Amino acid sequence: MAESGTTTPGGYLLVLTILLPVVGMILSFTPGGRNAERIALCSTPFGFALACAIAFHVNRAGKPIVYLVGGLPPPLGIALRADGISAVMLVAAAVIVTAAAFYARPKFATPDGVSESRSSLTFWIMLQAIWAALNIIFVGGDLFNLYVALELLTFAAVPLVCIDGRPETIAAALRYLLFALFGSISYLLGVALFYGAHGTLDISLLAERVQSTPVVWTAAALMTCGLLAKTALFPLHLWLPPAHANAPAAASAVLSGLVVKGSFFLTLRLWFYILPALPAEKVAIVLGCLGSAAIIAGSVIALRQARLKLLIAYSTVAQIGYLFLVFPLATGASSAIGWSAGVMQILAHAFAKAAMFFSAGLLAEALGHDQIVKLGGAARVLPLTFLTIALGGLSLVGLPPSGGFSAKWLMLQASVASGQWVWTLPILAGGLLAAGYVYRILTPALSDDQISLVLPPKRSQEVIALALTAVAIALGFAPQAFFDFLEIGRPVVGQP
Repeated sequence: MAESGTTTPGGYLLVLTILLPVVGMILSFTPGGRNAERIALCSTPFGFALACAIAFHVNRAGKPIVYLVGGLPPPLGIALRADGISAVMLVAAAVIVTAAAFYARPKFATPDGVSESRSSLTFWIMLQAIWAALNIIFVGGDLFNLYVALELLTFAAVPLVCIDGRPETIAAALRYLLFALFGSISYLLGVALFYGAHGTLDISLLAERVQSTPVVWTAAALMTCGLLAKTALFPLHLWLPPAHANAPAAASAVLSGLVVKGSFFLTLRLWFYILPALPAEKVAIVLGCLGSAAIIAGSVIALRQARLKLLIAYSTVAQIGYLFLVFPLATGASSAIGWSAGVMQILAHAFAKAAMFFSAGLLAEALGHDQIVKLGGAARVLPLTFLTIALGGLSLVGLPPSGGFSAKWLMLQASVASGQWVWTLPILAGGLLAAGYVYRILTPALSDDQISLVLPPKRSQEVIALALTAVAIALGFAPQAFFDFLEIGRPVVGQP
């Protein structure tokens, strides 16, 4: 995994994909008012184009592209690096952030007759800050700079939870902040131990130098605990449901679809890129067991929720559990299948869950509530909204054709190929439980009861939500070339 000593063709794009949202934040602060909204809406399509250009260069090169900041190679300088999974995540983040920006426009537009609105300015700046932090996480190659990106991600996400200032949202944001700060301290302590032991924080150099020593294991344990808290893996999930359920729909979509994926992405970087040569079979089993517990517990609790947004939030707890099955499955003979399954689960969940939170927000505005028992007949007056929920639920359950089906099918294949049959149990049980809570939503909505709308939904917002869930379904038709692309830059145990 040693990197080139020079910047590779297309490497400059990695700097641009970080600078674009950062410059947008600065420009939004300067003129303020309506300009923040205009800057965000104009920059997001350019960000998508940059992400696609990075993916093109990675695919054409057949290997990761690199940019050396200041022209100095590590450890003197900092390297930005994009491999297959980085490029895919950059594209996914750009799509969801763009969708969230245009979806949120009606709610967070500066009101007429007002020069500047606190909530509007906060939303547009924080959305760009989240995007910038995610881009740094996806291409960063230095553990301390990744820590800075994690902090930016946290301090941009927390204000979105309590942007409306209600007491329950402030309480949810404070709980989120406490868990995030614990995660940050734990992660930073691990980073300090790595630097003290090896004199560098560059991912590629660490992969060449780390050995199975008590210091390395302590650092890995601290960093993993911190990242698990930020990812909300069961039982460190207590902050996620109230935060995601009480935030505005656009913010909930970004939090669930992208923010928790940032810390999970760094967990992958830690164990598969920095520590691939360590004998970590027991660690993989522990993470797999925690993921299995999350699948079952999150699904069971979701079944008991009275509010739609809380149900979707607890579903996120369950779906995060599937991600951690990649650790025991992406090893040995099944490593390529397990790796593909994990990435497909990240993408399918991101698009499906963002679409479902968009739809839940539309439903709450249209009906004046999101109580599941009061949804009788709602599908007849909100057909597009419930079509989106149904298609998103299809992917969460893991039914074909959908990205969720591809992810879970690949996980089952990896379980069988590696002889780890035990992981098939939570995968199948989670699918059945997911079918149960999706059924809970659709059954009353498809009834013949009469229901009236408080406010008709905006068709543009319904189309945005439906488009995202269409992407989640389309992932089920991904060709082999897509999975080959994910292999670019994937480290192999014993060959750092």
